Amino acid sequence: MKEKLKQALDNMKKYNKGIMYQEIFGFDPDVDYDALVIAPGWHPVKIIKDPAYRVTLLSQHSYFARYLVEKDGLKVAWAQTASGGCNVLDHAIICADMSFKKCIFVGAVGGLTQRFKVGDFCTPEVCISGVYVNHYLDEKIPDFKPFEKIYPDKQYMQKVISLADSLGYELKPAKVFCTDSVCMEYSHLDEIRASGAELIEMETGTFYTLADLFEVPAIALLAVSDNSATGDPLLGRGEELEAAYHNTRSNTVPDMIFKIAGDR
Repeated sequence: MKEKLKQALDNMKKYNKGIMYQEIFGFDPDVDYDALVIAPGWHPVKIIKDPAYRVTLLSQHSYFARYLVEKDGLKVAWAQTASGGCNVLDHAIICADMSFKKCIFVGAVGGLTQRFKVGDFCTPEVCISGVYVNHYLDEKIPDFKPFEKIYPDKQYMQKVISLADSLGYELKPAKVFCTDSVCMEYSHLDEIRASGAELIEMETGTFYTLADLFEVPAIALLAVSDNSATGDPLLGRGEELEAAYHNTRSNTVPDMIFKIAGDR
């Protein structure tokens, strides 16, 4: 963990008591988790259909929940958050004191070009940040760099692409734009596409900004849910598109989480 993150935790602890991730989320301080999963909106009890996975609810709140997901002796701490970079930032920082070997983001992403179809399995090769929350991690809040480009660890990204290939999955790297508003992105699609972005979602730029501070291997796994360039909608998908998206979300993503968690 880098010093900046340690300082953020120290500042929180000045005004809060106890082991925050245990009291709020129910994660066990005596467990060395094989991975921490951060999942805006995705409850494992809803998306995981394979009975080989054991899912235990640890805590349930109005807009977030925490689970332990187990398979083949591996233990994954699953943090389901509300959507948006602000929720990922807060929940991930609270979890930073935990012991975990890998950090994995999972979520939905929209397509911006005809290169992608609903159900494609993707990962960011760069995140173009159209959000502000990341800059609370800067030295001073006004140190704002609009549309900053945030990069994952490319060597680790290639390793995960190879792990996916070993399971028969194609994990496609892509340029991702991170937005603060789903509703308002449609009013700015031409500007967003002009940035070079091929996909759009809300949290991965924040996730990778934090991942650098965690100093553990980190990867974002995304399932394409819609595509404005091809006319495949987010709301009102037909049965065929719905099935393609849910196959990636319910089968490919859990398989990859545990492949990554078990990789040494």
